[in-house]
Amino acid sequence: MEIADTPRRLLELADARRVSLASLSRMIGKNPSYLQQFVRKGSPRKLEEGDRAMLARFFGVDETELGKLKDNSFIAVDPVGAPGWVDVPRLTLGASAGPGTLDGEEAVFDTIRFSARWLRSMGLRVESLSAIAVTGDSMDPTLRDGDEILVDRTVQGLRDGIHVLRLEDNLLVKRVETSRPGLVVLLSDNPVYRPIECRPDEVEVIGRVVWKGGRI
Repeated sequence: MEIADTPRRLLELADARRVSLASLSRMIGKNPSYLQQFVRKGSPRKLEEGDRAMLARFFGVDETELGKLKDNSFIAVDPVGAPGWVDVPRLTLGASAGPGTLDGEEAVFDTIRFSARWLRSMGLRVESLSAIAVTGDSMDPTLRDGDEILVDRTVQGLRDGIHVLRLEDNLLVKRVETSRPGLVVLLSDNPVYRPIECRPDEVEVIGRVVWKGGRI
């Protein structure tokens, strides 16, 4: 890919992933306006090697799509030709497994790397995934305070399972029960916490929890 095409391609990838240039700039350790200036003003003229590599891993693309000159280097791919590893963004907001936390501005501050093949085997698309931290103890022992959870933002409406939801101004991770007509029950795995009953139109589904990770 020609260097002149790189800003346009970066903007396309960011739009497809629904992530801002400011968040991407912070992810690579630059000031929030760094990539905006690169795309709009052509300054810097090209991405630094380390920045380009991190962005390529984040988007799951080859570095040549972000300005690296083609050479004879070996690029690891899986049998169907997709990149072997992809980086899922970690967001600064947290989903409360307790009384509830305010939903702050979503900002990418890091990534977690997953096997592309494993994600496909789970029926997941990388562009619909985010990783966030759990706060509180209401989902013990399933989810503990500080655990990282992988959230599939492919919204398919309210259904049973563990989801990240917005209720009023709170972002919660709860087990959803939809068996009662006209009523949604948000359950905590920790028996100390009482169920939360609400109408379907009072709850916004952010995504389904599909994986967790944390310290032992």
